[in-house]
Amino acid sequence: MSEEYVIECQNVKFLYPGSTVNAVNGVSFSVKKGEFLSVIGHNGSGKSTLARLLNGLLEADEGKITVLGMDVSQEGNAVEIRKRVGVVFQNPDNQMVASIVEDDIAFGPENIGVEREEIGRRIDWALNAVGMQDYRHSTPTRLSGGQKQRIAVAGVLAIKPEVLILDESTAMLDPKGRREVIEVVKKLNEEQGMTIILITHFMEEALLADRTIVMNRGEIALTGTPEEIFKSGDALETFNLSLPRISVIARELNAAGMNIPNVLRHEDLSAEIIKNFKNRGIYAGQSSEFAPKTLNSAHGWDIAVSDLNYTYSKKSPFAKKALNGVNLKIEEGEFFGIIGHTGSGKSTLIQHFNALIKLPTAEKKYRKKRVKKGCPAPVISRISIGQFDLSDKKCDFKSLRASVGMVFQYPEYQLFAESVFADVAFGLKNFNKKLAPEEIELAVKSSIEIVGLDYEEIKDKSPFDLSGGQKRRVAIAGVIVTRPQILILDEPAAGLDPKGKNEIMELLHKLHREWCKTVIIVSHDMDEVADNCTRACVISEGKVFAVDTPHGIFSRADELYALGLDVPLTAKLERGLAGYGVKIDSDCTVEDFVRKVTEVYKGGEKCSTT
Repeated sequence: MSEEYVIECQNVKFLYPGSTVNAVNGVSFSVKKGEFLSVIGHNGSGKSTLARLLNGLLEADEGKITVLGMDVSQEGNAVEIRKRVGVVFQNPDNQMVASIVEDDIAFGPENIGVEREEIGRRIDWALNAVGMQDYRHSTPTRLSGGQKQRIAVAGVLAIKPEVLILDESTAMLDPKGRREVIEVVKKLNEEQGMTIILITHFMEEALLADRTIVMNRGEIALTGTPEEIFKSGDALETFNLSLPRISVIARELNAAGMNIPNVLRHEDLSAEIIKNFKNRGIYAGQSSEFAPKTLNSAHGWDIAVSDLNYTYSKKSPFAKKALNGVNLKIEEGEFFGIIGHTGSGKSTLIQHFNALIKLPTAEKKYRKKRVKKGCPAPVISRISIGQFDLSDKKCDFKSLRASVGMVFQYPEYQLFAESVFADVAFGLKNFNKKLAPEEIELAVKSSIEIVGLDYEEIKDKSPFDLSGGQKRRVAIAGVIVTRPQILILDEPAAGLDPKGKNEIMELLHKLHREWCKTVIIVSHDMDEVADNCTRACVISEGKVFAVDTPHGIFSRADELYALGLDVPLTAKLERGLAGYGVKIDSDCTVEDFVRKVTEVYKGGEKCSTT
């Protein structure tokens, strides 16, 4: 192997047992020492399989892989390679080994013989790098999904590998966590010369690399600098990918008659838009006012939350206040977003909506406490959803759960049966034991087809043999089979490729239009919330920080940044244009932003103040 390269792959092929199609099919590429390489591709394109092949977790069927001068296939080399090539996977639970965070991070260094004092320093450094120092003595199982993912990243960083492979390892992080991890990765690459391979579905992350590889059906379809890759435009869509939003906006503005070059930073795009305005004599202007979407007038399935408090492991050393006086109303008919930093209480809140977490007053053993003379009455948490009073122990919780469907952050955790049919049918049978077999089959078939899967092809398959996107669809089918009035999804599109994300959101809108009265999504993707939601709620430290339209929420950029959140690209561009004296008042979607910019541009002298 050349000293210039740390990884060389020559015609590598790999076939999973029971499959007829190679997951990796004739892949050849090299990675230079100190290079930052991004790998993008659709779900099932072979990216994760490739990551496992590179550090010997899988063995290639054909071809040769050389890592740091060692042949991965030779006996004894795999152990040494794993000491020097760290991999952070998408699901952090697969990497947790200890009951205390600091022990989990120490596990890797201990196993490669690092001295005790140095291990302590590495734990401190790794925790600070991912912003989790305050959780050093916490139990990993009690952390949120995003917090676990930071710990998983810290555990690999503590090994101080020569090559760091991140396999969708920022997928479940909040915007601040994602920025912090990527900043750490960039710093390791630039200052310590660490070789980075970043597997991602975030096109904006791919832009940070020196070089990008596009995988499609187990093969390398494209390779080049990020600028070269994203210039290919429509070619990416044939691989189930999409352009970064900034490139989409530039393309749309060019189609509207403007001259926008290929730029990769929002500051540069704002400057280019202003340059186009000035060429038309526009030095200041304002688009038409934003108009919020209107809802129907029905309120039979409104959600009302008042004074909601919740503490995990109450009266124990691990007690943690998750919700602290939440007051919130979600009206029937909304497509509602819930956003917040990792550990803010989002998932805890939605688990109250179908009584997975019951209010104290609804517990069977609850007895009203006597109020001591002179003491204020205790604050009682209350939740009502339609006709259901969730604070009443007599509430029909079975009917509630049939009416309020929940899809969790990791959909594979909801799959358990031997076949897809049995998995989807389970809830329906549980909620309605009087249904005839033919009625069950009809309902299951309908649900599977609604989520875009072929019933005959998939019904008898094991759900565990499906791709990540298919598992998510089956999990949704298992929830919508009861035709819930309210559908709640925790990070419904996280970890999916761009086409998969679009398909899931289109599916949710279809359900919302046709029969599901209210859809609620929890998301770390600000663009996803802007594109889809009528209103959104920001949760911070267990409290409601704000409830408004996406336009209203994202106009408070400085406050959101302070909370560890982000704003959509369109909001950043609006802010940049405002600095030049041009006010664009869009609903934060790409379509409306382009329309409003074009409106000002084509207004010409009408909008000019010069």
